[in-house]
Amino acid sequence: MTVSVFVGVSVDGFLARGNHDLDWLPDEGGEPHGYDEFMASVDALIIGRNTFDKVLTFDPWPYGSKRVVVLSSRPLQLPSSTGSAVEQMAGLPAEIVARLAERGVMNLYVDGGITIQRFLRAGLIDRLIITRVPVLIGEGIPLFGALPHDMALRHVATRAFPSGLVQSEYRVLP
Repeated sequence: MTVSVFVGVSVDGFLARGNHDLDWLPDEGGEPHGYDEFMASVDALIIGRNTFDKVLTFDPWPYGSKRVVVLSSRPLQLPSSTGSAVEQMAGLPAEIVARLAERGVMNLYVDGGITIQRFLRAGLIDRLIITRVPVLIGEGIPLFGALPHDMALRHVATRAFPSGLVQSEYRVLP
């Protein structure tokens, strides 16, 4: 299984404001950044409860019929707009990945600050695609938190877009 992160961050490394607001992210505005192609390549998406609650405010539901796993120990209220492809799981990242692999998931997308950090600490992330947005927001939810040790990365590619976005892809080395 390949486990990937595809995320936008401020230049100072934040995924969102402290209140989970994403108002600083630009509209795609006709400038594709590879997200649609990335989403087409994944079998399932894992997000944390906070990210799920934020995504529920989007109209329309951004994941279509893609399988979405929400990590939470609290019961979920699933609106009909999410479709039937949303399920809840709890447990350690390795257990969750193993359960999804048993179900045939080959390409997994992990999103949400705490969730990304947990999967990184567990050594389960294979690929990072990070798009830096040309803005400093000063504080918020960081992409990276404390790690048990250094994690070596291999640079795969970097692309700059006319809007000023800079996207880099890395492989996480064992």
